[in-house]
Formats: sequence, C-alpha cells, structure tokens
Amino acid sequence: MSQLLEGKVALILGVANRWSIAHAIAQAFIREGADVILTYQGERQKQTVEELAADLKAQQVLACDVTQDAQVDALASKLKDQGTVLNAVVHSIAFANREDLSRPFVETSRAGFALAQDVSAYSLVAVARATAPLMAQPQQGGGSIMTLTYLGSTRVVENYNVMGVAKASLEASVRYLAADLGACNIRVNAISAGAVKTTSARGIRDFSKMLEGGAKVAPLGRNTDPAEVADTAVFLASDLGRGVTGNIIYVDAGMQIMGFALTE
Repeated sequence: MSQLLEGKVALILGVANRWSIAHAIAQAFIREGADVILTYQGERQKQTVEELAADLKAQQVLACDVTQDAQVDALASKLKDQGTVLNAVVHSIAFANREDLSRPFVETSRAGFALAQDVSAYSLVAVARATAPLMAQPQQGGGSIMTLTYLGSTRVVENYNVMGVAKASLEASVRYLAADLGACNIRVNAISAGAVKTTSARGIRDFSKMLEGGAKVAPLGRNTDPAEVADTAVFLASDLGRGVTGNIIYVDAGMQIMGFALTE
C-alpha cells in the first residue's frame, strides 16, 4: 500500500497486548507512515505497553486511565505542551465485570452496569472532549476519532449481556459526537468488528463456541482477521475517509446481515 497516513499523528488508547485489535491498528498505522502515540493504564501495564511500543517503533507512550478525568486532562495537557497536533484518535477500550458477563443480563448489578457504561462508553466522550482541541484545524483536514464496537449492541448475543448494552450506548455516543464535532471537521465513527480471539474476549463465557458458530454462519465462511479491522481504521484515519462520519462500519465477514441458519 501507499503511505496513506504519512505526516499524520495518531493517538491509540487500548493497546494492552500484541493480540489486541488496537495493536493491529497501531501496526497498520505505522506501516502507512503515521507517528503513533500509545497510552497505558496504571503501572502494571506500563512496562508491557512500553515493550510493545518499542517493537512497533511507536513515537511515545503516555499514561491515561480513562476512568479518571484528571488523567484524561493530563494526557491532553501533555500533548498540548509538546506541541502535538493530532490527526486521529483510536479508542479501543471496554470493560465489564466477569460475573456480569457470565450471568443473565437481568441479574446485572447496578454497580456493574455503571462500570461497563463508564469504561466502555462514557470514556469515548471524555477522550473526544479532551483531544478535539488538539486536532488539526478544519482547513487542514480536521481529525478522525474512531472506536470499536460489536454486533451485540443491536442484537442479543448470548453471554455478551451488559457489554452489549454498553456498546449500544457507545454507538449512540458516536452519532452525537459526530454531530457536535462536525463543525470542526472532526469525524467520529465506530468499527463493528466480528468476533476476534483477543485476551479480553476470553472473559465472555463460551467464546470459543461463538467463534465456531460465526465462521459457519458468516457469508465469507470465516471469522474476522484483526488486520482487516486495522485496514478499515487506516481508511477512516486517512483522507480517503474524509466524508465519513457518524457511521458504524461492519468488518465481520458479513455476519451482521444474517438471520438464522437452518440446520439438518
């Protein structure tokens, strides 16, 4: 491919390990010529993310716990003080208590519901508010903010439970943010990735069955490759995606179009 992101600076939140979708996106961005800044949450993640950044040849690693407004603001202040102009922000962060993923949704605790919403949905709002002023001026291309979602936001997926509701909130937030930030030529979109075997996905009960079933039902007859999601992120961050905002783009081997399959 050509250097689609040459001269652009991207902030990626959520690279926890080399199997994450965020890691695949970071690889693709760097391949396309972007300068990439990664974040980590807490000292326990710091060394891991720094090692990943060194391997990726990322430009910088900064601390940011998205559940703490002070840390989100400190991240933005650090970037501003060093004169960083952002062209893209990737929000690849979600969390729910394991017990709220393993029991029926009706049994979700109030605290568990609030936690899933805070980390998985509201954090996008906080990050967008903090980073939008750091993005290129409208006449210079503005910027692109993107997040990751899943089909469980619009359909009931067994064992996805409270996370499905959080992803629905996330997708609604994408649309409202797109409306608010459009005047600044900042585009906000979400990529709805198919089931991918990540470390966080292992917290979903019977996830292996989800992978097996998805491969059988999806029109392409297979599961999603993280590199496919990453290439779509490149499109959204590049000038090729300059007219796309407020959208949920499915990269799931066609899974979202299917109803139910008749079996013998």
